[in-house]
Amino acid sequence: MRFKKLNIEAYKPGKSSIKKFRKIIKLSANESALGMSSRVKKVMSNKKLNFFRYPDGKSKELRNQIAKKFKCNKDRIICGAGSDEVIQMLCQLFLKPKDDVIVSQFSFLMYRIYAKIVGANIIFAKEIKFKVSIKEIIKKVTKKTKIVFLANPNNPTGTYLTKLELIELRKKLRKNILLVVDDAYAEYMKNSDYKSGLDLFKNKHNVFILRTFSKIYGLSSLRIGWGYGSKKIIDALNTIKPPFNVNEVAQKAALESLKDGKFITRSIKHNILYATKLKNFLSMYGISSNKVSANFLLLNFTKCKLKARHVYKKLKLKGIILRSTEYGYKMKNMLRLTIGSKKENLKFMKELESIFNK
Repeated sequence: MRFKKLNIEAYKPGKSSIKKFRKIIKLSANESALGMSSRVKKVMSNKKLNFFRYPDGKSKELRNQIAKKFKCNKDRIICGAGSDEVIQMLCQLFLKPKDDVIVSQFSFLMYRIYAKIVGANIIFAKEIKFKVSIKEIIKKVTKKTKIVFLANPNNPTGTYLTKLELIELRKKLRKNILLVVDDAYAEYMKNSDYKSGLDLFKNKHNVFILRTFSKIYGLSSLRIGWGYGSKKIIDALNTIKPPFNVNEVAQKAALESLKDGKFITRSIKHNILYATKLKNFLSMYGISSNKVSANFLLLNFTKCKLKARHVYKKLKLKGIILRSTEYGYKMKNMLRLTIGSKKENLKFMKELESIFNK
């Protein structure tokens, strides 16, 4: 039996277990530090959930609620099994073999994986000091360019384009190139020069926005996200969308999580407090990181007396997992640290201190 040969490096998620450890501190996948809303827990324990029925294939109620909450048009929203699935559908819809897709040098791995599966060429735009460069993206544009993928703030670097930079990028790109702005970490952003893709490009027909319930809402395990684009794009995506792609529990949980504003406010405050604490603490050991933005920090060990790999291994021996950026991202001597709960952050700090004081 023959099948397509794919020259693709499979996505390796952040490690989530260590042999001999029953309880671990997982700071490798940018999950919610505070778990999920108590409203969601209530829904999960509801005995009346009918699992023998198919879910609403169009996620109607959820789309209505999203439209209300984010002041946008429900007919321009599509829900997916994680924003991952929406990325996959966009690639299937827009790309032919040999089309060009531009991604920044250190960008979320799924953009290049899904684009490669449909036979597109992945073009990397250099980053400057681990930040997306508009100039470098524009340099890479050719007649074959179809899509530019961009996470803002970017994962794994934690850097971001300002509101003005993002507007400038859209202006400089050819009108028929789709700019995909991934707002996965938008809720965490309280930086005054930042504006989410959704806020900036709600009425643009050549920008597509990605959103997720995996991060601040804490629904990673349920796989649910959504996309916002022109009616034309959404209608076309609906023709290729799997019929019941978002399960009933995910839809109900997402609905409830949108109603809990207090939980989101608490999550944002917690993130700013501990990201700032951790950044200052790490700098005492010569570990530099990005400006506080999303719910993670990229740790740079260049000016540190210990190597990232050594620290990663030592922390692992204590049951603490960070994300190695060597594989997939090809970033040497760096680690990505998710901001955890208070208890997790304090334990991480304590163990790191003991590694350096030995």
